[in-house]
Order: sequence, then C-alpha cells, then structure tokens
Amino acid sequence: MNNELKSFGNDISQQYILMLQDWVPANSSIAIAVEHSYIYFHPGHQDIQLKIGQQVMPGSIAEQVLRTHKKTDAILDNSLFNTPYYGIGYPISIQDKPAALVVILPSTFTMKKAEPFQFLTGKQEEEWNPVAISKISHIESLQKKTWFYVDKEQFKTGITLKELQLRLPPYFIRIHRSYIVNIHFIKKMARDLTSNFIITLTDGSELPVSQSYINNLRSALEF
Repeated sequence: MNNELKSFGNDISQQYILMLQDWVPANSSIAIAVEHSYIYFHPGHQDIQLKIGQQVMPGSIAEQVLRTHKKTDAILDNSLFNTPYYGIGYPISIQDKPAALVVILPSTFTMKKAEPFQFLTGKQEEEWNPVAISKISHIESLQKKTWFYVDKEQFKTGITLKELQLRLPPYFIRIHRSYIVNIHFIKKMARDLTSNFIITLTDGSELPVSQSYINNLRSALEF
C-alpha cells in the first residue's frame, strides 16, 4: 500500500471522526477504503476484525459504495465480519481516488429504528396481494429480484433481502446470501454428500445453508 496515501487517509479520517461525533454513537466503528483496500479503521465496541490493507470484500458496504459511487445504507449482515452490523457508506475522494467512508453501528441500533413487518405485499402478474408475515415460508433473491413464498405460491416484492432482514420478526433467519427462512416451516436439516447443510421445508422445498450463516441457524435452533 502507498504509505503516503495511508498517512493522508489517516489525517482525513481523523477529520471525519470529529464531524461524525456530532451524530453517531460513540461506540461506532469507522472505516475508509480507497480503490480495493482499507486504509483506515477506527474500532468501536463491535468484534470486527478489520485490518489496514485488508481487501474490500464483494457485497460489503464499502464495495457497493466504490462500485456505484452512491450512498449505501440499511445493510444488516454477518457474512462479512462474522458479526451482525448496520452500516452507512458514503462516497468520498482521497487524493483524487474514489473512496468509501463506512460508519458501522451495532445491530441492536438498527432493530430499535423500525418495527417488524406484519405483512408483505407481493405481486403476481398484475395483482398485488397483502400476505401476513407468519404465512411466508421463505424469501429468495433471484436474478436481482426478491420473491417470497406462501404454500408454494411465488410473489414478487420490491424490497431487497438486506432491507427485509432489518424488518422481519426474529423467527426469520438468514441462511444464505440468497435465502431467508421462516424457522416455523423447517421440517428437517441434514448434510448433503459434500457435507453442506440443506434445509427441507414443510412444503418439500430444499434450501442450502452457506458456511457464513451456519452459526445463525445453530444459535436460533440450538443444535
């Protein structure tokens, strides 16, 4: 990493911290990424193991900001730092290079911000159907669209999986980058031939569990 860029980034970061102290909790973490790696990290109370020079991971807030050059927020995930987090990312520039400023807050902060959804409105062809959350077996992200399922019927919603995760009741568990499942509809869990976990729902649907989310499932179902 360019030492001059790192030093300059550190000076700029301290200025941002002074400004951010007026509106973010004192226990927030702050990270700055330039191009493809992090040049600064100010840890809060979260157990986030982020090091200077670490590469920006695909799907992270920083990666989305660097790719789109737009503000990114309402992200709740635990696949990137092994702990749930809520973050807001801002596009900035350091030495004429595109950069991302990311403020990371504990997940508890997010959950206090909004009440859980009681229903979702899904679209089938040209009809919109309000559906009680408790009746939804699982939610899927497919081809950049979000779908939820009720008795094997498929409904489309404009709300992203990450946005939904902020507002779903606690009995919905993220098990994969592409799936959130209602634990009340889980029939069984087993390993396949490659030792990966597969969830079978009461309607017969089979959903994969990625290694990044297996601890979510173990914690929720205590197995």
